[in-house]
Amino acid sequence: MDPRTRKALAWLDLGPILVSRPRAPASAPATEVAAPDRSVAAPDRWVALQHEVSQCTACELSKSRRQTVFGVGPRTAPCMIIGEAPGAEEDARGEPFVGQAGRLLDQMLAAIGLSRERDVFICNVLKCRPPGNRNPAPAEVAACAGFLQRQIDEVRPKVLFLLGSFAVRSILVTDASVGSQRGKVHRRQFGAVELPIVVSYHPAYLLRNLPEKRKSWEDLLLLADQLAAEP
Repeated sequence: MDPRTRKALAWLDLGPILVSRPRAPASAPATEVAAPDRSVAAPDRWVALQHEVSQCTACELSKSRRQTVFGVGPRTAPCMIIGEAPGAEEDARGEPFVGQAGRLLDQMLAAIGLSRERDVFICNVLKCRPPGNRNPAPAEVAACAGFLQRQIDEVRPKVLFLLGSFAVRSILVTDASVGSQRGKVHRRQFGAVELPIVVSYHPAYLLRNLPEKRKSWEDLLLLADQLAAEP
């Protein structure tokens, strides 16, 4: 049995991720040198951006948040994962994709040999939690759009991996469903750079809809292939 088949069988048999397991604290932004043809984000710009996000009052969410959720991972990561918005636990901890959805994301990444500490920078379309975990409002997405664009500019990933409908809407500028956009590589221009984009279901959605994990596995393989193909 080839390695991909073994991993596929293991992935499809995961079931709900209900058992808590400790995860090492998110590492500080990486300072290692990236591949020669990729630019390292200037530390002063990165720190300034983090500060701007933490002090933002551009929309009403600033009044109800505990803290902003900037993102985690090496800022020269080859893959940038973009989710939707922080939930209650993310708002409390200041880190994206924690709790059951975060553990499932870690399993997804591990299935293709990636880890959040080494290979991906993870962030959300919104940097503040919408009350009651409601859907982001258009004005809130617009208020955060500049921050997200600057994160992409600074990280300069090889590939963007979009999880969930609001990430798809924000980056691909479409109202099309995740299901209609997954399974293919999109491309979009960001400044002088055109980036490949892979779309998949949000881990929280997968926890509620386990049969969709088969499609999500296909998306993970597409992501892995695209990362391998990019210089």
